Amino acid sequence: MAQTLILYNGNVVTLDETHPRATAIVLHGDAIRYVGDDATALAYREGDTEIIDLKSQLALPAFTDAHLHFTGLAQALDNVNLAGARSLSEAVARVRVGVAGTPPGVMVRGGGWNNAEWNETAFPDKQDLDAVAPDNPVILTRKDGHSVWLNSMALRDANITRHTISPEGGIIDRDTAGDPIGILRENAIELLGGGVGAFASEIRLDTLRRAIAQAHAAGLVTVHSIEGANALRAFQQLSAQDALTLRIVHTIPADKLDLAAGLGIMRGFGSEWLKLQAIKIFADGSLGSHTAEMREPFLDTPDNRGVVAMDSETMLDYAQRACKAGLDVWIHAIGDHAITRTLDVFAKLRAAGYTDAILRVEHVQHLHPSDVGRFRELNVIASMQPIHQPSDMYVADALLGPERAAWTYAFKALQDARATLAFGSDAPVERIEPLRGIHAAVTRHDAQGIPANGWYPEQKISVLNAVRGYTVGAALASGDAHRAGSLTAGKRADVVVLSHNILLVPPHEILDTEIVYTISGGKIVHSQ
Repeated sequence: MAQTLILYNGNVVTLDETHPRATAIVLHGDAIRYVGDDATALAYREGDTEIIDLKSQLALPAFTDAHLHFTGLAQALDNVNLAGARSLSEAVARVRVGVAGTPPGVMVRGGGWNNAEWNETAFPDKQDLDAVAPDNPVILTRKDGHSVWLNSMALRDANITRHTISPEGGIIDRDTAGDPIGILRENAIELLGGGVGAFASEIRLDTLRRAIAQAHAAGLVTVHSIEGANALRAFQQLSAQDALTLRIVHTIPADKLDLAAGLGIMRGFGSEWLKLQAIKIFADGSLGSHTAEMREPFLDTPDNRGVVAMDSETMLDYAQRACKAGLDVWIHAIGDHAITRTLDVFAKLRAAGYTDAILRVEHVQHLHPSDVGRFRELNVIASMQPIHQPSDMYVADALLGPERAAWTYAFKALQDARATLAFGSDAPVERIEPLRGIHAAVTRHDAQGIPANGWYPEQKISVLNAVRGYTVGAALASGDAHRAGSLTAGKRADVVVLSHNILLVPPHEILDTEIVYTISGGKIVHSQ
């Protein structure tokens, strides 16, 4: 029998426009039975009912992360962590520690390095790693996931030499003699044979469980995970053990489209806890790796406008076949030219009659103002990661200049144009904490309050609208609005309770807010 859980004496903000405020919620199994006043809610009490006094704390629909790489996040818990390293020497020192505990010949994986945060911002090379890892292959993914740093042994194991041709949409960085220096960008990473990050062969279930607990501690009950077959297999294993308490909306890599379509897989295939929804396509790369596809060159490399990861004709072909098969289409586009090309593809899909497909631009990082209105016009979701903004702002200014950088993470402009915003973290690129993303969207400054008035403050949005990005908008972005996104009778029993009323406190106190309860499917999966 499903247990009843009653939450009362709360400040319940439902995000349901027909019934926006309440004090109590009744959950029965994985469904909301009632939202309203305390007296009526308490009348639902039965023999096995659990009752929680919220003590006037804020209750919201539980959060969704609309874009991340979840098993990559899990693997990062066991790998060398270079996030926050402030210099090349500090990063190398951390690798030295990781190598010391690894037998010779065994690969050392890691990630999170960001040369833009180092005192010398040049990209590193293999020699830096060779000095501390002469007997182990080392593969380290850059923070943005679009470049990797290897030592000589890893290059040899992958048979990457001066004679290796850079694949289309990829770059092998070379020295003046033509030899690889240990940096691979974009599609060149595929030369490693799928051994990087979330696409590595081994995903340990105990590590995956730790990552799920971390997600619940951040108030998350649903994630949209951009990954491949190994991740999907691991999630299925947890589901078979009845141990999956995090709802997973999973993508299909574009190169597996024909296989999925041939099997008859359509959007929504699966269960309430694990479903397949869309194919993921890459239009370009990233800003930090100098591979975002821009209309104008980067200021520090005047001959570079980024990388075309997939040309428009090929994107359209993939997208049309996906829509015909009954799958949604999510396209990674960071640079302003890549975003324009992606919207052009989506315009052709809409004109061809694919009106039901959910079309998403992932990241929408550096927008051209002429494209703002097209999101609403074409009914395209802007899937964005506000938490990127504090770490990207100085790089954007340096590489693009203020006129172009002012349209980076243009939340308010898109909101004013009535586009649907869905927010995520891009973890493990950033921390899997919606409250940090809300803080960034509202203040447009970092945790230290810099810059004081916010970076291009005209793009700030309200706390309530930022919350919508992690709830209502995210539900729309995965076809789940009928079952998720608001606290409405009949919808999923997913609730988060916060220590502070983030809708009223000074914005800097959002970062001091704690998750008191996370409730997933009517069960308490995290409590303070």
